[in-house]
Amino acid sequence: MRDREYLEHHLGTLTTTGGTDLGSTTAVAPEVLKRARQRIDVDDLYAAVLANDRPKLARAITLLESTSPAHRELAQELLVRLLPKSGNALRVGITGVPGVGKSTFIETLGMKLIGEGHRVAVVAIDPSSTKTRGSILGDKTRMARLSKEDSAFIRPSPSAGTLGGVAKATREAIVVFEAAGYDIILVETVGVGQSEVAVHQMVDCFTFLALAGAGDQLQGIKKGVLEMADIVAINKADGPNEKLAKRAARDLAAAMRMVRSQDELWHPPTLTMSAVEGSGVDEFWGYVMDHHEVMQREGLFEDRRRQQQIGWMWAMVHETIRLRLDNDAAVKTTSAAMERQLREGTTTPTLAAQRILAAFDGG
Repeated sequence: MRDREYLEHHLGTLTTTGGTDLGSTTAVAPEVLKRARQRIDVDDLYAAVLANDRPKLARAITLLESTSPAHRELAQELLVRLLPKSGNALRVGITGVPGVGKSTFIETLGMKLIGEGHRVAVVAIDPSSTKTRGSILGDKTRMARLSKEDSAFIRPSPSAGTLGGVAKATREAIVVFEAAGYDIILVETVGVGQSEVAVHQMVDCFTFLALAGAGDQLQGIKKGVLEMADIVAINKADGPNEKLAKRAARDLAAAMRMVRSQDELWHPPTLTMSAVEGSGVDEFWGYVMDHHEVMQREGLFEDRRRQQQIGWMWAMVHETIRLRLDNDAAVKTTSAAMERQLREGTTTPTLAAQRILAAFDGG
């Protein structure tokens, strides 16, 4: 099933009159949706994205990130129209512990790719505060050179507490960038938490960056990152760290042999590099191309994309259920009572959860 057919099957059909049946997360009053349409012109955003109008491109992604029910309706309209124009970029995910040098590496890689004639989009996910829900969003500052290039677009996005360090609209942002003509999408993830591997479900090549002497090989096995990594790179392999990095690369290569099947068609390489000096970046991109060639030759590329579509569907199901739960009037009333009883010690978390779900089900 093609991308457009797939999304329309699960979200409804986009009508030619501007009306939708896109499975909104909550009921949107017609007058609310009408006011939203007066402020947001989906036709204009669609044309602007295809023309790579940078300010409106950013506005389109902001619409996709919005949690407003009316905005979500309009966002899905835009997404359905953009999907047939997407899918032609190479998507590379880059993860690693904080401080490993992901932003520096992406800037060096991005400058190299732009020099070769590519158009590069970077989706940089920043961790959100669990208290204020805010994010610093400082990736444009950390990628100062790349952010000035006309052939590059850096989009910092807050994770907003999403598991896997991936913003809720990351998949949708990828679609927008591809429709705008960017042929390489780099997704920089937060690099924290055991569910970081969620990024693997939306990219074609998954890269794990590590540091020498930081215990990354053991942590990688613990998190399952090495089981999914297509390329492993030891960064900051310069100066006195060079020997340590080579030793760490050997250790990680041994770890990879323990956690990966020898029957796999692609055996993930382990290399050392220095993003600051630029050494090893060409070798890294060579491995990305080799991996892409193997995946296409063996018919695994399209299969991986199809599996990602299924993962996208279930992510949307879970997110929609969560939003409906949060906005249900009966749930709000019941949850307030359950929280009070929990503080008083007159019920248990399990019973409270059951009552909230019963309220959600209309029981």
